[in-house]
Amino acid sequence: MTAERDADQQLVDRVLSGDKRAFELLVLKYQRKLMRLVLYFVKDHAEAEDVVQETFIKAYRALTKFRGDSAFYTWLYRIGVNTSKNYLMSQSRRAPTSTETSSQDAEIFDDAGGLRESTTPESVLASKQLAETVNNAMNALPEELRVAIALREIEGLSYDEIAELMNCPIGTVRSRIFRAREAIANKIRPLIGTSLDTRW
Repeated sequence: MTAERDADQQLVDRVLSGDKRAFELLVLKYQRKLMRLVLYFVKDHAEAEDVVQETFIKAYRALTKFRGDSAFYTWLYRIGVNTSKNYLMSQSRRAPTSTETSSQDAEIFDDAGGLRESTTPESVLASKQLAETVNNAMNALPEELRVAIALREIEGLSYDEIAELMNCPIGTVRSRIFRAREAIANKIRPLIGTSLDTRW
């Protein structure tokens, strides 16, 4: 992780020294991860692409303010989250509460929960229902819980990184993720037949 952070810092230093090609390398490295994050807020793919582009433009313009206290991608993600929120507010829309589940969402949640079964028609239907229930439960969470659980379970960030990105104490992050997991668990327990004392 430190090597990657150092590599990013070297690219940032090159950009600040006038090497615009170095910023293109940062864009290539993080555009897919950033797109995945932005799509969590902005469900429309074309609109999300615009938000990602705007995020990179903002990051480029603000690069002189990047001090290296955090990892570059943590700093970039923070800009991405804020740009997504600003976009939704400018569109006079609340965070999306779509009930649609894409196959990518279903795959993410299946992988995360280790819930993949043999592919009988019943298991495929059960997996789709489970993925849709998880997706709906996540979309129904308050924003701070939804962002925390997405950064942890989908993006794989550490608690420290999430605390830095969300600008709150690590204890708050742990609490938000715990509450998010409990809320999601309460929705999926009836589908998988686990008891209330099952830990997640």
